[in-house]
Amino acid sequence: MTASTPSQQTHHTDPIARAKSRIRTISVRSTYRLQLRLDTLTFTDARTIAEYLQQLGISHLYLSPILTPMHGSTHGYDIADPTTVSAALGGPGGLKALADEVRSRGMGLIVDLVPNHVGVADPRQNPWWWDVLRNGKESAYQHYFDIDWSSSNGAGGRLALPILQSENDPASLTVDRSGQEPMLALRDLRFPIAPGTDGDNALRIHDKQHYRLVSWKAGLCTYRRFFAVSSLAAVRQEDPEIFDITHRELAAWCEHDLIDGVRVDHPDGLSDPADYMVRLRQLIGPDRLLLVEKILANREPLDATLPVDGTTGYDALAGLGGVLIDPEGESALTELSRRFAGHGSDRAWVGETEHRIKRAVAESILTPEVRRLVAAIKRDAAAESFDTLALTNATIEVLAFMPVYRADYAPLAGMTGAVIAEVEKRNSELTAPLSVLVTALAVDGEAAVRFGQVCGAITAKAVEDTMFYQGARLVSLQEVGGNPARFGHSLNEFHLANTERAQRWPASMTTLSTHDTKRGEDVRARIGVLSQAASIWARSVESWLERTPVADGATALFLLQNMFGVWPADGRPASSVPGLRERLHMFAEKAIREAGTRSSWEEPDSEFEAAVHGWLDTVIDGPIGAEISDLVHDLAPHAWSDSLSQKLLQLCGPGIPDIYQGCELWEDSLVDPDNRRPVDFTARTGMLHSLTGTPALDTSGAAKMWIVAYALWLRRERPECFVGGTYLPLFATGEQASRLVSYARGKPGTAPEVIVAATRHSVGLVESGWGDTALDLPSGSWTDRLTGHTFQGRARVEKLFARLPVALLVR
Repeated sequence: MTASTPSQQTHHTDPIARAKSRIRTISVRSTYRLQLRLDTLTFTDARTIAEYLQQLGISHLYLSPILTPMHGSTHGYDIADPTTVSAALGGPGGLKALADEVRSRGMGLIVDLVPNHVGVADPRQNPWWWDVLRNGKESAYQHYFDIDWSSSNGAGGRLALPILQSENDPASLTVDRSGQEPMLALRDLRFPIAPGTDGDNALRIHDKQHYRLVSWKAGLCTYRRFFAVSSLAAVRQEDPEIFDITHRELAAWCEHDLIDGVRVDHPDGLSDPADYMVRLRQLIGPDRLLLVEKILANREPLDATLPVDGTTGYDALAGLGGVLIDPEGESALTELSRRFAGHGSDRAWVGETEHRIKRAVAESILTPEVRRLVAAIKRDAAAESFDTLALTNATIEVLAFMPVYRADYAPLAGMTGAVIAEVEKRNSELTAPLSVLVTALAVDGEAAVRFGQVCGAITAKAVEDTMFYQGARLVSLQEVGGNPARFGHSLNEFHLANTERAQRWPASMTTLSTHDTKRGEDVRARIGVLSQAASIWARSVESWLERTPVADGATALFLLQNMFGVWPADGRPASSVPGLRERLHMFAEKAIREAGTRSSWEEPDSEFEAAVHGWLDTVIDGPIGAEISDLVHDLAPHAWSDSLSQKLLQLCGPGIPDIYQGCELWEDSLVDPDNRRPVDFTARTGMLHSLTGTPALDTSGAAKMWIVAYALWLRRERPECFVGGTYLPLFATGEQASRLVSYARGKPGTAPEVIVAATRHSVGLVESGWGDTALDLPSGSWTDRLTGHTFQGRARVEKLFARLPVALLVR
């Protein structure tokens, strides 16, 4: 890390004081995430909805990546040219016009920055990559990428491109001479031919190139990638030259005051995330918001020495959903999982499974990364002759036991040593190779850098992309940044987490849905209600699977929960909802292959997948589908209650709330690309304008928009109560006190001005009601902005929630 400036040293030594001083310069009250697409949502389209978002109460538009991506990209993270604004989205002029539009409305822009990688799926679209393929080590851009050119790299010192479907694919190579320069052609792909190597047949020309096309199954890739995605090549941001050129556009946006902050995508992939953040903060200045997509492990703190304002909110998501999970349902759902999945999807299973899958990932799709890491370990430890197999095994074992994405952040000092000690205790035969690893890490050179990068990649691919598709107890817990081993959060834990965020990270982002979440917030909330109706759900599943057997119980249990989450709540059969059947089949295929237990992306089992698809259709079209409809209808009021509760708790809680596009109404998104479907903003604008009184809790979603708008309007009216405001837990009294979650917000040094109250575990209230449960309000008269009702002193909760399951009280 570079030396700290005096201001950075102040940040390092007193992060809470720095947070309190920073909030005075941050104007961001709330963000609205727009997933830009060249076909449905360009800069011009964003301008047309700016008025609606202003009326909704949003302070800043939060844009997905806006630099030039690969042609046809639907997400923007495969940037082909990081030096230009996407012309397809509207180019620099379109960005300027959008910035001017939102500025004229008192709003601003946050942009999504992708520093870790660029898109290389089609080499012709990436001029840097094309030049490297053409000129090899003589290319002016070869040092932009993290490439292994060594003669021992497995590709004969060439750049291995794992794109072939089979080893026989090179026989299909031809030479395309239709353009100014000849190119090697493989189907629709084109590759450059190095000067002086033309004039022979395609295979022999290929053998003379600086690159080598290899099978994606060969476990050979000689450049660092984004995880195991070979179409995304990592960029060496640690080089000042590369940092400058890849951040040239960002610098211009800041210079011309077009943006108010940045979100940094996947910082854990960089060689030194902390040093990168210091340089980025220096570039954007002290007053712009800086957020990191940092996925924190269970009870892992965000590094307070980083010059950032917080994370993108997955830590908040886990708490907001967790406090609504009913721990009483754990036993029944664990037993149901044990019966049909063969395991309880519980703490013991998570621990064993995470270790096993991490090892499998390291030994399969991430073999190239592990191989390169081990080579670096041997060099840094001056142990070139040490047994490679033994060292590889020991290194993988340590990585498999690491409980975080990477352990080289300041608060995690000592973690790697503790894990190594535990590994050695488990297997004393690893003592010798572990000593080589320790020696290399102590050098703090290439091996230490690659260790952190590979650790994060293994964790992401093993946990989020595999294990979270294998667990089947309560799938709403299997979310980015979540911990399925923890069955819910207590009120006390929820309040302390909020208190710490208010004090330490008051401008951190909070979220409920993103383009990366496994399912949308309302889907997750509805599935979470199963924790309150565990016995009913268990009996239903047992009956359904007895009558309609399936090839794999774990797959069925996983899919049934997700189907329950998106099933229409208005009584319509799922078969009548346009596109739903197709969406469920697409999700099932992805879930099956990600889980990797019966089929996979590498080796799809068409017979098994066909059986699951057939079972899905049988469920959708038959009596089981009708029974799912009945159950969804019966539990819908409780699902809506939880959706409104988590939304209001987020919108008024500590931090800056982000609303993912369209989520101001009920939404039924599953994992990407399902969650990137176009949003009907015309309908949302019409609904916002038509709201005239407290709406009913029904399928229209008007109730959700109602609380979103009133919460955002209140943030705009009293900003000092929120970002940087105080947080005070409030607890109810009476027989159902545990079913209320409430807190107060206010300006620093003054009495509370806002009280949020929300229902949790509402299924249990059907028979008992709220009874004598009450909430003692601070002195004064309090009006619920959602209903207009006024309360003083001890408020009976049954009256507080007479119209809605939430309340937003203002003094």
